[in-house]
Amino acid sequence: MQKTNAYIYTMKTGLFFGTFNPIHVGHMVIANYLLEFAKLDKIWFVITPHNPQKEKKGLLPDVQRLRLVREAIGDNTKMKASDIEFGLPQPNYTIDTLTYLAEKFPGNQFSLILGADNLSTFHKWKNHELILERHELLVYPRPGTDGGALRTHKNVKMMDAPVMDISSTFIRDAIRKGNDVRYFLPEAVWKYTEEMNFYKKG
Repeated sequence: MQKTNAYIYTMKTGLFFGTFNPIHVGHMVIANYLLEFAKLDKIWFVITPHNPQKEKKGLLPDVQRLRLVREAIGDNTKMKASDIEFGLPQPNYTIDTLTYLAEKFPGNQFSLILGADNLSTFHKWKNHELILERHELLVYPRPGTDGGALRTHKNVKMMDAPVMDISSTFIRDAIRKGNDVRYFLPEAVWKYTEEMNFYKKG
């Protein structure tokens, strides 16, 4: 946390957007790494809500995915599950969420966390130039891409985080087929997923 003047403190907060369907150990390893090595004060997991105009395709309800993230975080005070996008107009655009957060939480300096695969298509995002101008991008490696041309932008920081080639899709498919993937999930997430019989059908 940096002291900017006698009264105002700036909290360096990383925003990790995703559906988290479900959140898994790969997400947690990346978050842990960025907290320690990108010198963040906090990480907020921003759960992307279901778009009512699109088919669910196995997407758990918003509140259940929020619960899974909270289970994953446990008592870690440096992490937070955020439902901020649940009440914003859809479709959700990152620039709109960032603008809202900047107004609502002026004491926070928000950085955007994303994978190198997303950085390679970042130029297609709504108002991507404005996001780059206003916010630092913390980029973790993803197999098969180096992040593209934007990797050298002054506000892009390529992080040497562990490469975790684990996907929520793989986990959902494995559970549906009856495979035991408990070690791919934080223990509390696995227990709640089992208790609620998530992903076992369809």
